[in-house]
Amino acid sequence: MTVSATRTGIVHLTERAPQLTGAEMVAALVPPPQFAGATFDTYRADPAYASQQEAKDLLIAFTGGGAPAKGGLFRRAKRPEIKPGVYLDGGFGVGKTHLLASVYHAMPARRKYFGSFIEYTALVGALGYQNTVELFRGSDLLCIDEFELDDPGDTMVMTRLLGELVASGTRLAATSNTPPNALGEGRFAAQDFLREIHAMASSFQTVRIDGTDYRHRAVDGHAAVLSAPAYEAAVADAATTSLVSDDGFDGLVAHLAQVHPSRYIRLIDGVAMVGLREVQPFTDQSAALRFVAFIDRVYDAQLPIRATGTSLDLVFPDEMLAGGYRKKYLRAISRLVASTLA
Repeated sequence: MTVSATRTGIVHLTERAPQLTGAEMVAALVPPPQFAGATFDTYRADPAYASQQEAKDLLIAFTGGGAPAKGGLFRRAKRPEIKPGVYLDGGFGVGKTHLLASVYHAMPARRKYFGSFIEYTALVGALGYQNTVELFRGSDLLCIDEFELDDPGDTMVMTRLLGELVASGTRLAATSNTPPNALGEGRFAAQDFLREIHAMASSFQTVRIDGTDYRHRAVDGHAAVLSAPAYEAAVADAATTSLVSDDGFDGLVAHLAQVHPSRYIRLIDGVAMVGLREVQPFTDQSAALRFVAFIDRVYDAQLPIRATGTSLDLVFPDEMLAGGYRKKYLRAISRLVASTLA
């Protein structure tokens, strides 16, 4: 299902049932439009955090751009061996995805792929494990954004997949809010899978990136909330020049459970603004996590959000924010605030 971006009017995401073939999933493994032109030159390292420039220097070397100048992370006289993978560990909003996309664009590779963690696991589900291995075998570079291991199945699949690809010469670059040895903590019995997790971590050189959210909006700041009349006016006005979605929050959240997260990008195909009525806090963590995945796609597409009801930064209750998915929720809050103020 492809919707023309030139259409105008109002659509309901709850009425869309997008399908995605394996071939389409593979074709989509490129940086999102927001980072289509990302380069190392356009990454503005914050001088207050030296680790940002150090990470940039290391990644330039990783892509074959030469060792950084003297005084950088590596010195020309003696350059340590770089592991087959680099792992960017840092908080949200410090430019990890920008740097990952810069690696993708700078790497002189014939076969390279860029996708979110969930896109790779979805591909395994669509094609089967062995077919996915064969698809990627011999590729030069795999970029994995927002690396997370939320369940044992994902741990086993990604450990095996990355291990086989590294053995065949594929290089890896990944981002996450969690160091590789801590993946899965607080979400499942990680101690039962330590061997697999550590084996995967051994393929990566971890690069810590410190800093503050580049969006310069405090996490405890509030997303914009519209009154019902203001919402109606905003949707109607936008619908005169573009395609706008308009859905009840509960209805959309229920619909997300019927669509695989790898297809969320197709839910918003052609849409220029997302409208949500009567937002309210989550009571179910699975629903909350699906919404996080949906917001990731909305943010990647740089779509503004207009909403009524509870401020979107308050949809994750304290007990969820205190749990193992805290970093995911905080990233989503940051993106929700940015999207409602866009």
